[in-house]
Amino acid sequence: MITKPTLLLDSDKCRKNMGRMAAKAAAKGLSFRPHFKTHQSLEIGRWYREFGVTKITVSSLSMAGYFSGEWNDITVAFPVNILEIETINELAWKITLNIQLENFESAAFLSENLRAGVGCFIKIDVGTHRTGADPKDTKNIEAVMDVIDSSDHMRFRGFLAHSGHTYRCTSKNEVIEIHEKTRGIMLELKQKYKNRYPDLILSVGDTPSCSLAENFEGLDEIRPGNFVFYDLTQENIGSNQIEDIAVAMACPLVAKHPERLELVIYGGGVHFSKDGLKTGSEGLIYGKVAEQHGLKWGSLVPGMVLKGLSQEHGIVKVPCHLFDKYKLGDLLYILPVHSCLTADLMKSFYTTNGELITIPRLV
Repeated sequence: MITKPTLLLDSDKCRKNMGRMAAKAAAKGLSFRPHFKTHQSLEIGRWYREFGVTKITVSSLSMAGYFSGEWNDITVAFPVNILEIETINELAWKITLNIQLENFESAAFLSENLRAGVGCFIKIDVGTHRTGADPKDTKNIEAVMDVIDSSDHMRFRGFLAHSGHTYRCTSKNEVIEIHEKTRGIMLELKQKYKNRYPDLILSVGDTPSCSLAENFEGLDEIRPGNFVFYDLTQENIGSNQIEDIAVAMACPLVAKHPERLELVIYGGGVHFSKDGLKTGSEGLIYGKVAEQHGLKWGSLVPGMVLKGLSQEHGIVKVPCHLFDKYKLGDLLYILPVHSCLTADLMKSFYTTNGELITIPRLV
C-alpha cells in the first residue's frame, strides 16, 4: 500500500522507450551508448541488454564504479576531476574506461599520474556554453592531442558533444536546427583530423535530438539518457507523447481548500526537485495530474496541474467541477517536469509489476 510519495515506474513503457531508441541507432548505423544517469539502477540497466547494448555512459566516477560490476565499457561524460586520479586508475585497471578532456592542464596531469590505460574524448562546446573546448580553438585542441599522443596510458578516441541547449527548445524545428549545427561542427573537426586519427569517433547525446532528428550522417555514436523515462519537459519540446512517459509520482492528498480550488499533496521540492516548466496556457508548473489505473496511469486530467512546491508540500490546481471528486487520503498520480532529478531525489521506483527497485546514493 502506498502511504507516502512514491515514484512509480511503468516497466513496459520504459522497455518500449529503450527498444525504440536502440532500433533507431541501429537503423542509422550508430553505436548506442545510453546514459545511465537518469535511472542510476543496475536492475533497469540490465533491461538494455535485451536490446543489444554493451557499453554505457555515466556522469561521475562514482557511478562508473557502481556500474563497473556489470558493464565493462564505460564513458564518463563529465570533465575529468584530477582530484579523483586514484579512482580513475583503479577503474582503468578493471574496465575499458573513457574520460572527457577539454584543456591542456588536465591532460598533462593525467599523463604524469595515470597508471593504467584510458580512452580520451575531447569535449566540444557546440553552443550550450556549459563546458567543452571551443571548436575553433585548434591550438588548445591540438595541445591536448599532443599530450594524449605522447602518453603511454592515454589513447585518443574522438570528439564528444552534448547539445544541452535543445532542452530550451519548444519545437521540433528548433531542435533540428541545433542538431544540424552540432553535426556541422563535429564533421568539420573530423575532416580536419581524420588523417591523424582515421578511427576517431564523433559522439553526441541529447535526448531531444536523438528523439527527433533523422540525419546523423557522419556521426558515430549517440548517448541519450532522459528518453528512458521521458517527462513533461521533453513532451513540451516534442520529443515524446504523454503516453511515453514511464514514471509518475503517487502523492497522498492531505488537505483541500475549496475557496482557492486547491489540493495540498504530500510531495514537494524534496521529491520532485524545483525544476519548473513554463507553459503557454497554465504558466509555470511543476507537474501534471494523470488519470489513475491501478499502478498505471492514462491520459492527463484536463486543468489539473502542480502549481506550487515547497519542501514537503505540493499545491495542485483543480477545476471547479472536479473538486468534490477528490477526498483526503486519495493518491494523485503526477507526471514530473524533470524525471532525472525526480529519480535522483527519490532513490527508488515501485514498478507497475509490484517490484521495488532501489538505487544507491552516488556522489
